[in-house]
Amino acid sequence: MGTTASGRGAGQGRFRQAQAWLHTWCGLWFSWLLFAIFLTGTLAVFEEPISHWMTPEHHAEEAAARHAAPGDSGGTMAQRLAWGLAYMEQHHPGAEMWELWPADARGAGNLTVYWFDAARAYAQARLDPVTGEALSARPKTGRDTLGGHHFVDFHYRLHAGNVGLWLVGIAALAMLVALVSGVITHRRIFQDFFTFRPRKGQRSWLDAHNAAGVLTLPFQLMIVYTGLAISGVSFMPTGVHAFFCEGKDGVRAYYAALNEPGKPARSGQPMAVPDLEPFVQRGQQLMGQPVRAVVIEHPGDAQARIGVYGWNDEESLLRRLNENSGMALFSAATGELLQVRLPGQVDGGGAALAKSVMGSLHTLKYGGLALKWLYFLCGLAGSAMLATGAVLFMVKRRSRHQGEFGRATARVYRWIEALNVAAIAGLALACIGYLWANRLLPLDLAHRHDGELAVFFGLWLLALMHGLCRPPVAAWKEQLAALAALCLLLPVLNGLSVGDHVLAQIDRGDWESAGVELVALSFGVLALLALRAMSQPKVARVPTHQKVGQLKPQEQRGEGV
Repeated sequence: MGTTASGRGAGQGRFRQAQAWLHTWCGLWFSWLLFAIFLTGTLAVFEEPISHWMTPEHHAEEAAARHAAPGDSGGTMAQRLAWGLAYMEQHHPGAEMWELWPADARGAGNLTVYWFDAARAYAQARLDPVTGEALSARPKTGRDTLGGHHFVDFHYRLHAGNVGLWLVGIAALAMLVALVSGVITHRRIFQDFFTFRPRKGQRSWLDAHNAAGVLTLPFQLMIVYTGLAISGVSFMPTGVHAFFCEGKDGVRAYYAALNEPGKPARSGQPMAVPDLEPFVQRGQQLMGQPVRAVVIEHPGDAQARIGVYGWNDEESLLRRLNENSGMALFSAATGELLQVRLPGQVDGGGAALAKSVMGSLHTLKYGGLALKWLYFLCGLAGSAMLATGAVLFMVKRRSRHQGEFGRATARVYRWIEALNVAAIAGLALACIGYLWANRLLPLDLAHRHDGELAVFFGLWLLALMHGLCRPPVAAWKEQLAALAALCLLLPVLNGLSVGDHVLAQIDRGDWESAGVELVALSFGVLALLALRAMSQPKVARVPTHQKVGQLKPQEQRGEGV
């Protein structure tokens, strides 16, 4: 019995040590990219407020639209639908799809029509709801910017298309491995959550890493898994290729089968599109929602179908994980009701529902403002876990590395130090620098949004070069000081460039703009606190029973103490 127990203990120890090695090195090599993905994803939670702040010229127009009374734009629903139908019949009779957005959720606003052009690109035109005449292109009143969508795009594909999507997927899979191996490695993980020893060097970094990891562990597992799941077809396309031809036609056929099941082909028999108002009235009654869009498939053909789609209201979205609006589908020839989808339901059965729910969990299409802040705080905690893990790696190995890379070990660790600085402080600098670029670049600059991206990536590259040229501690201090200055001075820049300030934003109820600047100020204060902590003299406290540089076995394995 003793031998068996001893063997079992040794086996468990070796397994935990193997998981510790996996957690350490898998976490390190991907921590820099994962930190960038996590931080930009956290900022992407507030994509709309960031875009709002970055387009100050639209604020007056948006405020006027919010306070407009229903019907201010004129035209009844029947008249709007008739104008839209007449425009499409005259200008785009051969299009395979007509889509009419007759009004906003309050029955006001302009009439907008959409269609696929010859290149299958989504085209649109705005019509006067009173006269039915096409309106001239809206004059460009705002600045050319990607706004908050920059953080969304970088978060899931690094502004690099499918290559970036695959890199993010590989990094997400590595994080899943690191999370599971981290749970196995830290035997006292939940006890460590309640343990923090400040100003203890390596132990403090380990405590911070453990606390941030345990605090947000369910969130991180959920966000990583759902991120992989919603892009599963891209990562594992064999199933699609097995049933559909490869290439653009195959992908188009796949999405048609997924989103348009049972759609009939054209019959070749001409038939005028009937009056749309009776279909809209029936659709609104069946869905229980006001009409958002009317879609005519195969217009001008006897097999045409008319789909009526509803507007979601914010209150209903708070109560469900799926953002699908209601839909009623009719035969244009007979008026027969072909399909009804109530708000929140999904076409395609359980698999489609599961994917839709995972997408909503990851992209936060439910829950309202309170849940956005919860995601934001959990995202910051996850970013802190990745940052403290990367720093902890170097704190443990600055003076006690084991020559893992032979003669190049010192040079490799020097690069790791620089990458830590650039990946953490440098990325934060690049993010706030992106907001500064929005205010400083000339408004008439060609491809201005590319200029903002150039500032983002340029600052990030400069941070890496600075980290390589300066001693690590100096690089940390100088980049944190620059970060604090840019964050704290952002409201000043906004006041000087567009004549707006936080108090005025709060007074007029513009909490989106005020929130951006208040969060920037908060990050500036945090950067100052981090800089102050680094500047304080450190007093070495070595227990009398422990030699300098000696660690307990569990510390050597990266476990909690």
